[in-house]
Amino acid sequence: MQPEEHNLRIFKILYIIKGILILAFSLIPLFYIFLGVYIFNENNTPQENSQLGGAIVMFIGIALFLFFLAMGILTLLAAKYLGEQRNYDFIFVIAIINCLTGILGIILGIFTILELNKAQVKRLFGKPA
Repeated sequence: MQPEEHNLRIFKILYIIKGILILAFSLIPLFYIFLGVYIFNENNTPQENSQLGGAIVMFIGIALFLFFLAMGILTLLAAKYLGEQRNYDFIFVIAIINCLTGILGIILGIFTILELNKAQVKRLFGKPA
């Protein structure tokens, strides 16, 4: 077993963990969606402001849910491609995007970028070194 393959397996495991965490956090915006539906359908006040506020809360919840869902799926795909040692560019882009998603994403993204830039790893992916 070559050392760079071992590093790629570690990164694969870390990307799987991060993808599962992101998918778990994608359940939190569902609370905002249900809260927005409740505010939107509340019949105690005939004001338009409550309906607008409910629609805004629903929109924020839906947007956050879709963002987290997409990030989780893309992170899990990056883990899969790391294990298969293919789609170098996709993994590189996901590593850059992960740098924008908090401290775990920053650390994982930076170390993934550093690992992907090694000549041995580029050769594993079929890229010129």
